[in-house]
Amino acid sequence: MMMLLDETDRRSRGFTLIELLIVMTVLGILASIAVPSYQRSQIKAREAVLMEDLYQMRRSIDAYYADHARYPEVLEELVENKYLRDIPRDPFTKSDESWEEVPPTFSLEGEVAEGGVADVRSGSLLVGLNGTPYREW
Repeated sequence: MMMLLDETDRRSRGFTLIELLIVMTVLGILASIAVPSYQRSQIKAREAVLMEDLYQMRRSIDAYYADHARYPEVLEELVENKYLRDIPRDPFTKSDESWEEVPPTFSLEGEVAEGGVADVRSGSLLVGLNGTPYREW
């Protein structure tokens, strides 16, 4: 009788190799499903930040133009004049110095508006989930 108890105790102490392999396989399958979804949600979050940053900077440029009748020479001028608290970091280049400053274009009368920054774009070379490069947003 003692022998039977000892053998059942030994068997119930741990997992077999096959049980461990099955658990590891299931975990691997779940991870391979979850990782792409997580990465896509990270990109979507960065895109949302980029859209909001571009909106706020463009809004500040327009407000500056409305107040001064000219565009700012550089983006830092918006910070100096309190139109922005700080120049935001581009979420894809991870730098606040990579923004592309777009100069003013000719008006219908052929005149160029004063100032150096009429628009701003991302300096990233990546393409968004919608197929449009970030520097064209």
